[in-house]
Amino acid sequence: MDLEKEILKDGTLDEVAPKSRHRGPLDHWTPPILMERAAYLRKLAKLGDGAAGETLREYPRHAAMLSFRSRNGEAEIHEKFADLFYVLAGAATLVTGGTVAGARTTGPGETRGNAIEGGAAQELRAGDVAHVPAGTPHQMLVSSEKPITYFVLKIQEAD
Repeated sequence: MDLEKEILKDGTLDEVAPKSRHRGPLDHWTPPILMERAAYLRKLAKLGDGAAGETLREYPRHAAMLSFRSRNGEAEIHEKFADLFYVLAGAATLVTGGTVAGARTTGPGETRGNAIEGGAAQELRAGDVAHVPAGTPHQMLVSSEKPITYFVLKIQEAD
């Protein structure tokens, strides 16, 4: 497989897998390609705050993303977008429902906060798929001993 070269924050050169293989209108990411991208995100997370993600491709009403976390995410509400998570590796607890503590607007239709109060917890492991509808508070809780890598489809459910 041909690798692309990317410059890391520290100025070093890193070889990584291409973001996607285009064959006309088809975008295709195999598990090995996603895991190679995830290895790169893991490096970025170590240089940063323990989490890294990238948008693999944007479409008119959805986006394909890849994320790596070795720490908890913020509580979130997306007014117009659902999240469809597919766990590639690791584990986490997805908390949904309830209310967002310390809620603040971070952009149009986007709210973030410190935690979810009164939500329901669901353990996610490799191979699991979870759908969080638009407007639903959610938060990914991660044990530092078990980081998580997951593919996300952000799907526009409302205009």
